[in-house]
Amino acid sequence: MTTKRIAFRVHGTVQGVGFRDFTQKHATVYGLHGWVKNTSDGRVEGEAQGEEETLKKLLKDIDKGPRLAHVVKLEKKEVAVEEGEDHFAVKRTTDSTYEVAA
Repeated sequence: MTTKRIAFRVHGTVQGVGFRDFTQKHATVYGLHGWVKNTSDGRVEGEAQGEEETLKKLLKDIDKGPRLAHVVKLEKKEVAVEEGEDHFAVKRTTDSTYEVAA
């Protein structure tokens, strides 16, 4: 099995609806490592690391979101695997760090 890491950014009604906790709960159940946060521009973004099939399950969950969310768009890309993470964290709200390929 190969470990992969993805970065994701979620657009829509995704703040104030429990999206970060929803993402953390599902990622933890799947045994993924990484993080999720709100961004100051009203989106949710994060990174998740684990087996490819498990990452696909998480992305499917994120694309739907919690009950009160309304996901308009889900961006995702593969990024470099990171060593040393042992859980899936909820981070403080900050500016977006999701880099769009030029």
